Amino acid sequence: MADRLLIPQGLRATFGQTWRRQPVALRIGILYLLSRAATTLFLIAAAEISGPASRFGPEATIGTLAMGWDAQWYWYLAENGYPADLPLTDAGQIAENPWAFMPLYAYLAKVIGVPLQTWPTAAILISLVAGYLACLVLFRMLPPRLDETAALWAVLFFASAPLAAIFQIGYAEALFLLWLFLALDRVMRRRYAWVYLLIPLMGFTRPGVLAFGLFLGLHGIHRWITRRREPLPARDIVHIVALGVLAVVVGFAWQVVAGIVTGRPGAYLATELAWRRNWLSDPPTTFVPFEGLLSGTEFWFTRWGLGAVAGWIALGLIVAGIAALLLFEPHVRRLGVDVRLWSASYLVYLAAVAFPQSSIFRLLVPLSPLWGAAALARSVPWRIGVLAACLLGQWWWIYNMFALANTYWQVP
Repeated sequence: MADRLLIPQGLRATFGQTWRRQPVALRIGILYLLSRAATTLFLIAAAEISGPASRFGPEATIGTLAMGWDAQWYWYLAENGYPADLPLTDAGQIAENPWAFMPLYAYLAKVIGVPLQTWPTAAILISLVAGYLACLVLFRMLPPRLDETAALWAVLFFASAPLAAIFQIGYAEALFLLWLFLALDRVMRRRYAWVYLLIPLMGFTRPGVLAFGLFLGLHGIHRWITRRREPLPARDIVHIVALGVLAVVVGFAWQVVAGIVTGRPGAYLATELAWRRNWLSDPPTTFVPFEGLLSGTEFWFTRWGLGAVAGWIALGLIVAGIAALLLFEPHVRRLGVDVRLWSASYLVYLAAVAFPQSSIFRLLVPLSPLWGAAALARSVPWRIGVLAACLLGQWWWIYNMFALANTYWQVP
């Protein structure tokens, strides 16, 4: 109500009319730039706070933060490629190495970095541009399920989300989100041809394309069940099946490539498991689906002094709560079946492959289409409250992962 008292009604009306007359791409660009300005201020503050205990040290800058953590791996990969001989620990186990990172982002930044003469600048530029384009596609995905105002709020929540710093650091997430949103949009519009290109782009940007394969399977089942309400021509059946097979092939392709180059069939999975030694003293040496979720639950609840049984109970309640949210929550339901099927597919995939630790917040970013549900409520105080919570969460994440960055649970 304060803005209504401080800003004359005529001025507000004029601003609103001027704003609505602008092209959507311009309006989204303005919101995106404002969000990036907020993130920049947070990163500058984090660099100032960084001290001797932080991995970035007292001389940290916004540039060193942007190139920290996994960005260093992508940079190393772009300059040195993948090792044919896997590095080993003193105990003879496969150590952390570049095979955990997909090639597209790193090498695309290397190509773009040639005229710029710097890989970091190219990497951040890719993240910035991909983030803006992802905002455009997200807006396109949401109507007509949301009106234009709600869709713009959803984009603003996405651009300002707690993990929105990924649009300004050397991580592959922003580029993956762009491919993902384009693929979801094409499936939602029943225009499957472009998805043949987008699946390989997703698969070689970062892990997650197997979740898209599961989504295509569920999407096909839903279309078959509802074929009386929405006709299912034979060509769509062929597309859905072929794309599902392609997603599975691409999803396992990197394991095959790593095995061929290194001469060790399990090179990729062993590399992924190497990171678990940061938390577990005796991590598994072979990958078992869902084992990471179960062992991680036991690890954290035991460390918190609550015991493994409390962890199993909490895990069951979380799973039931998420299922109820996707099935019954009215705002989520209004986003459409495909957004909910993707969300369920990705969560199942994540439960199967991930070990829950502080990076889980970043791993949840592909669920971003759900921001549309938060934007559906027409209450201005609600929307401003959600935006404030996003910015507060963003600062909390940047403060811990970049300003402090000094303990095992402060890994982005």
